[in-house]
Amino acid sequence: MGDRLTRIAIIAEDKCKPKKCRQECKKSCPVVRGGKLCIEVTPESRIAFISESLCIGCGICVRKCPFSAITIINLPTNLESQITHRYSANSFKLHRLPVPRPGNVLGLVGTNGIGKSTALKILGGKLKPNLGQWEKEREHSWEDIIKHYRGSELQNYFKKLLEDNLQAVVKPQYVDQLPRAIKGPEKTVRAILEKQAQLPNLDEILDTLELRHILDREVSHLSGGELQRFAIGLTSVQKKDIYMFDEMSSYLDVKQRLSAARLIRGLSKHDNYIIVVEHDLSVLDYLSDYICCLYGKPAAYGVVTLPHSTREGINIFLDGYEPTENLRFRDESLTFRLAESTEDYMADKTRAFKYPKMQKTLGDFRLSIDAGDFTDSEIIVMMGENGTGKTTFCRMLAGALKPDGKTTVPEMKISMKPQTITPKFEGTVRQLFFKKIKAAFLSPSFQTDVVKPLKLEDFIDQEVKHLSGGELQRVAIVLALGLPADIYLIDEPSAYLDSEQRIIAARVIKRFIMNAKKTAFIVEHDFIMATYLADRVIVFDGKPGIDAHANTPESLLTGCNTFLKNLDVTFRRDPTNYRPRINKLNSQLDQEQKATGNYFFLEEANKSS
Repeated sequence: MGDRLTRIAIIAEDKCKPKKCRQECKKSCPVVRGGKLCIEVTPESRIAFISESLCIGCGICVRKCPFSAITIINLPTNLESQITHRYSANSFKLHRLPVPRPGNVLGLVGTNGIGKSTALKILGGKLKPNLGQWEKEREHSWEDIIKHYRGSELQNYFKKLLEDNLQAVVKPQYVDQLPRAIKGPEKTVRAILEKQAQLPNLDEILDTLELRHILDREVSHLSGGELQRFAIGLTSVQKKDIYMFDEMSSYLDVKQRLSAARLIRGLSKHDNYIIVVEHDLSVLDYLSDYICCLYGKPAAYGVVTLPHSTREGINIFLDGYEPTENLRFRDESLTFRLAESTEDYMADKTRAFKYPKMQKTLGDFRLSIDAGDFTDSEIIVMMGENGTGKTTFCRMLAGALKPDGKTTVPEMKISMKPQTITPKFEGTVRQLFFKKIKAAFLSPSFQTDVVKPLKLEDFIDQEVKHLSGGELQRVAIVLALGLPADIYLIDEPSAYLDSEQRIIAARVIKRFIMNAKKTAFIVEHDFIMATYLADRVIVFDGKPGIDAHANTPESLLTGCNTFLKNLDVTFRRDPTNYRPRINKLNSQLDQEQKATGNYFFLEEANKSS
């Protein structure tokens, strides 16, 4: 029985267009030709329907569909009895659920579109699970659901959710949409926080999240990092039983991520349920008490694993192998070694460019920049707290800001990917590429090196305004790399990307810069991406928003050590896959590394060099 398979058929609603095709799926289906209604579709249909019980899995309809709207997947039958929720026929379904525990922080890790948001809705009581029986006229009662989970930890959880009327609050994933979501006369940070405050922790939150200096500012005028900290604070001041944080590290620097993590951990001391979805694995490791991984096929199905310890759970996700089920869910493991050697790309280091010592004053903020140099085929990562002038430095290089005095910056062609992405284009992704970067988009090498690895074919004919945050981020990276330029300025390419996409995006950027013999300046707070990408590092220090200083570019090891020493944080590397892990403050390893001055532990880097 364990070897038998059950079949699911997924039809993408945004891709299936019966009025614009000849119903090739139905005409080519051998089961339909045999007289059975395996596929039902007419020109008047809103969407096709495939009977999963009649489907034989031949895959002909998948190949014949002109819009690539059909996916047929074989699943082990043991999952059939573990369906938590299915939205409708031929749509996404979730198997199993994560198990929250009072007083503990549950971390969820998985790719985008794998069911994390669905799980949060169910655990927060916003969505009643239908146990896969979406077609029933009478929906399941909560008593039926509790009975279904009898004998498990989820039985007690759903009992509390029903009987004790547990209240949940969610920190949304897309914080840049917050200004539009805020209704009512209160528009300033102070007014909104004071209105929502139900716990005596407002002063602590203002200090920990560094919100005091923006209290009288309107939410619509906040930057990405300020919006993220405001959203975390707004969630944390409320008196709830269940706290859910969906991607709390986007736009935050390392110091702010650790401060937010400590704040979130403090919410669990009253036996509250804390659930965190996070793609920065070092922060998730630091924050969580235990981990549930999600695997499957994005937008088709997701499966939740049993709870694991933080180290074991993250390593299972990266390895792509679940030992308790003896199941491999990814073809290759993800490891985080240092940046690939530029010698592999035969990099041209003969052309050196220099920029002078510069200063810039913007209102009360003053930035001083040490003179530096860069070469072709080089990536320089800028590290520093938010508000220390990294974006200002980028704009000065781009010529959008002039340095104080008579200092001049050499004129060069600049292509920039901004930090925040607001889709305004009316049309599809393909139309956007043809309008903005037609020459590059039609280039076979650009398609091979950039477009295909980022898997844009999955949504290239969708409307730009309907894309998710991760899809928008990948489109923005392609647009930036597609413009001809001497210098590419890329601001936080990891935002909204999941762990797998971050590695792929880093590889794409690295390969493009080396092959095109260009230079990239990248602002990145995810240490996995930063250490993979960086040939050299510019460390920004000083007082954020007041007086900052940009050092001259230095080696990765020296730069990371300088940066982490400023933050009083040490990193170690996991011996299995070399991923950076944050040491607990004042732990034995933390004290040992600080004593030796080795804040960024790169043992294997020293061996390889």
